[in-house]
Amino acid sequence: MKAKAFDSHLFKRILQYTKPYQWRFNGVILFAVSLSVFAALRPYLLKHTVDGYIQTHDANGLLFYISLMGIVLLCEVFSQFYFVYWANWLGQDIVKDIRIKLFRHMLSFRMKYFDNAPVGQLVTRSVSDIEAIAKIFSQGLFMIISDMMKMVVVMGFMFYMNWKLTWIVIIAMPILVYITRIFQKKMQLAFEEVRTQIANMNTFVQERVTGMKIVQLFTREDIEAEKFKDINDKHNKAWIKTILYNSIFFPIADIISSFTLGFIVLYGGFHILDGDSTTTFGDLFSYTMFIGMLFNPLRQIADKFNEMQMGMIAANRVFDILDTQNQIQDKGIFEAPLFEGNIQFKDVHFGYIAEEFVIKGIDLDVKAGETIAIVGATGAGKSTIINLLNRFYEINSGTIFIDDKNILDYTLDSLRKQIAVVLQDVFLFADTILNNITLNNPQISREDVILAAKKIGVHEFIMSLPHGYDYNVKERGVMLSSGQRQLIAFLRAYVSNPSILILDEATSSIDSYSEELIQRATETITQGRTSIVIAHRLATVINADKIVVMDKGLIVEQGTHQELLNREEGFYKNLYYSQFLVENNS
Repeated sequence: MKAKAFDSHLFKRILQYTKPYQWRFNGVILFAVSLSVFAALRPYLLKHTVDGYIQTHDANGLLFYISLMGIVLLCEVFSQFYFVYWANWLGQDIVKDIRIKLFRHMLSFRMKYFDNAPVGQLVTRSVSDIEAIAKIFSQGLFMIISDMMKMVVVMGFMFYMNWKLTWIVIIAMPILVYITRIFQKKMQLAFEEVRTQIANMNTFVQERVTGMKIVQLFTREDIEAEKFKDINDKHNKAWIKTILYNSIFFPIADIISSFTLGFIVLYGGFHILDGDSTTTFGDLFSYTMFIGMLFNPLRQIADKFNEMQMGMIAANRVFDILDTQNQIQDKGIFEAPLFEGNIQFKDVHFGYIAEEFVIKGIDLDVKAGETIAIVGATGAGKSTIINLLNRFYEINSGTIFIDDKNILDYTLDSLRKQIAVVLQDVFLFADTILNNITLNNPQISREDVILAAKKIGVHEFIMSLPHGYDYNVKERGVMLSSGQRQLIAFLRAYVSNPSILILDEATSSIDSYSEELIQRATETITQGRTSIVIAHRLATVINADKIVVMDKGLIVEQGTHQELLNREEGFYKNLYYSQFLVENNS
């Protein structure tokens, strides 16, 4: 959605986040008022110093007024300090609250949202866009309020001191205001383009850094560098446009300010030479300061409005995510107990895209304590089964039961706590092995992890690493092999003590040594609990209590390994022997 030049509804929504910090908000306004008063007092005191004491050669009066101006200056510095400090403090607390709310909101999204949303764009919204919101308060709103108050107070002093000279300023101001307004509109469009290009650049860099191995394997360096050059050029052009507008506006503003000052000196000087007592040397001295105080804030308001506009555009993007209702509906009222492990799929249909079903009305019964294997060609719908059981995606029709209760009746959190999944593509955080196993769950101690590791036979492997359980695996676990990452994932699942265990292609593409350890781990962690093993390599599922064969979203066969091999022209039999021949020939 394109942001308006000034969206009052959006602005009011941002201000809602100031409510917990109302006393600080009011304090900033108070210091803004005092700052404008003290700033305008100095030229006023200067007029009286020049007219009343310098021209009359009154040294005592001169010393008194200089001291008074010093006190006013100290008060102005004091107000300036607290104004800037509290405004920035308020801005940082507000973005802290928004960032926490945004992250919590994203955590509740369906997997489908993350399938379609670029990671780099989400990172931009969560980090740089939210930092831009802070500038609404630190560099935008309060600075504009302060500058406008200063202009009002200065204008009041100027009319009080010499209304004739003040009218010269009044005549010049509409010209500057008109130019400022044009500048604001141009900058708003330019900054919107800047934010778009930043998001595009973040997305591109994030994907290429994550997939650097593919880039280098297929010698795509030059091609990707050219793509990045194009994106960077667009980003560069967007920023240059803002620089161009600034380069035009500020010199024009300076020229108008200088011409105004020149007319005041010329007009006031002729009046003084003509003996007009309504204009004094003190007026000319003070007005040289007043014009700076009047025109500089007006010029700065345009600059600060840009900061505010950038923050508003960023806020609009952040609120777009906050307004996205893509959460999994958690209307369950029952806390999932320690499941017995009976699972039923009844006429379940599901498609990642509407009306394009990848699961086409399957019926499946899994008895408590059974180990079943789901096999089939790529795209048959095997992994989709676990996505539906965990409620990562919502089914289109049908029902899934665990222990004779619809999974929708369980609270989402308690349901997932009873189901552990070991994925083929194991994700590890840039943290220690211990923290990757416990995921910082305070209820799982180091001793629990070590005991579990010994039971499934991975303790020796972990202790062979530098610092053992405190070894940092770096981003995505790059310091470990794929087999080692799988072992960590097995241990992670085991220590969570689930009622239902799901292994998704857990022995795919690993070395024989790791596969031996994983087979031993599998035997240990599947004991006494319902287990679903999704496998491409059929040799790993021979001992399953039941094998479910899927093809094109349908269950085409079920039975034990031997039962399925005994079927003439059976789907499993053909799959098994074709795979067996391929492995032997290789």
